Amino acid sequence: MLRNILTVVFIIICIALVVLVLMQEGKSAGLGSLSGSTETYWSKNKGRSFEGKLVKITTGLAVAFIVLAAVLNINRF
Repeated sequence: MLRNILTVVFIIICIALVVLVLMQEGKSAGLGSLSGSTETYWSKNKGRSFEGKLVKITTGLAVAFIVLAAVLNINRF
């Protein structure tokens, strides 16, 4: 019973992780990164913005994904 619940949670985390990764902006700045113009006010305060929150949530979901994958795979050895 617990394994079924963990499997459902794992699938929900997988779907949420895919959606969050697709919602994030690209990290490449193009040719603007050559001149150093990427260090603006918005890039310095990115942790407080919506993009910063997406990165933190994605990191947390990635850790949960790895832990649940390991837990669900324990009896498979």
